[in-house]
Amino acid sequence: MGSEKKRSSVSRIKTGSFERRLSLTRAGLFAGTRMAGHYATNWFGNRESRQQRRSDMLSRQARYLVEELGQLKGSVVKIGQIMALYGEHFLPEEVTEALHTLEDRTTSLEWATIERTLKAELGEQRLSELEVDPEPIGAASLGQVHWARRREDGEELVLKIQYPGVADAVDSDLNSVAQVLKMARVVSWGPAFDEWLEEVRAMMHREVDYRLEARTTESFRQKLLDDPRFIVPRVVEEYSSDHVIASTYESGHPVGSEPVQSLSLERRSALGKGALELFLSELFIWNEIQTDPNFGNYRIRLAEETGDRDCIVLLDFGAVQRYSDEFLGPVRDMIRASYEQDLDAVIEGGIKLNFMQADWPRPVLERFGGVCMRVLEPLSGEAMEKPDYAVNERGEYRWKQSDLPNRVAREATRSAINRYFRMPPKEFVFLNRKLVGVYTFIAVLAAEFDGEPVLRHYLYGESGSTSG
Repeated sequence: MGSEKKRSSVSRIKTGSFERRLSLTRAGLFAGTRMAGHYATNWFGNRESRQQRRSDMLSRQARYLVEELGQLKGSVVKIGQIMALYGEHFLPEEVTEALHTLEDRTTSLEWATIERTLKAELGEQRLSELEVDPEPIGAASLGQVHWARRREDGEELVLKIQYPGVADAVDSDLNSVAQVLKMARVVSWGPAFDEWLEEVRAMMHREVDYRLEARTTESFRQKLLDDPRFIVPRVVEEYSSDHVIASTYESGHPVGSEPVQSLSLERRSALGKGALELFLSELFIWNEIQTDPNFGNYRIRLAEETGDRDCIVLLDFGAVQRYSDEFLGPVRDMIRASYEQDLDAVIEGGIKLNFMQADWPRPVLERFGGVCMRVLEPLSGEAMEKPDYAVNERGEYRWKQSDLPNRVAREATRSAINRYFRMPPKEFVFLNRKLVGVYTFIAVLAAEFDGEPVLRHYLYGESGSTSG
């Protein structure tokens, strides 16, 4: 469940809006002043050297800003992490690279502070029914996780405890971070960025709504209750509150761990196929998608431990988003058109989703449509030609060796698409990130299987699912 890293601890997280705004404003003004000075003194030289100096300056500014964000902890760090994951269309590459370093900040709160929070949330009587380990088994930006045992029957639980004051600071923190990026001159302000920022705000409010997360967790548990390939913790209501989620402890191994990596190809491929089916169920049936691709949200429980089969343990449902049929309908149509190699229908879907424009030159639309179709390569069967290294001797797709995400990115960058494509709809940003996360998960398993029968099951209701 928890990370093996040794964590430092602090007694409190600064949640006072004034001191947080003051720190962020000071950082933004300082970075902006330095950036202005850089522009004033570095406009000589050729274009290439100016671009390199600007990139170097941006990297230094971003690292400085990230250090300031990291000192404040709480929702500021989570906001930075979300921006790192989903901000590639809105922020300079140098900034997103620096923001990714926030993912390593796992400072936890001292037990005395956590214990006071538990007493306030659950009451002393209810808390006395539990034996809680003071050492956290996991720490994140918004809260930390402690192992617990119910004294009455010995059942093992985990308590996810939100840091005090974090929920109240979400709006002011997000506004402050956005202002800092503006003052530091590392982001282009405009309606598209504002719209994306509001989506981040909505995501943050979902992340701190533990009652919503508890309901979503139970919803997914019910959906997967009869599928032995998946395990979802059961929420224990009597020890849960607005800022605490108690659930059953579900053991498992990280995806990249030696016990998982040493499994046979057949077992690793079965796990990969399960992950693909889960995503397609979210997309085609449930309209609810867990959009956080963090591998910390998954564990593998081995057949030797279950007595039956290898299972994927699903953790943390704070980033689940519900999508409307108005949005997912064209997405599904594009997937179907890509599978059927119908380029015109792919382009039509892209225009409906507003990340292609009807007035683009036809060659650009066709190239963009081709890139979209290439994303479906692992699920295309014989309809799409694949590199020799992406297919094994049995004709099965080699997810790791295929290097598909990098190939698609290079194809898009090299083409004229880059001059026309600006920002996708905010919904598509999160959906695309989930797709990349699923592909990466399967690639880390080094799975080898043909995804076409799985996709056909969801497109046409044909046999292809391996559940049961």
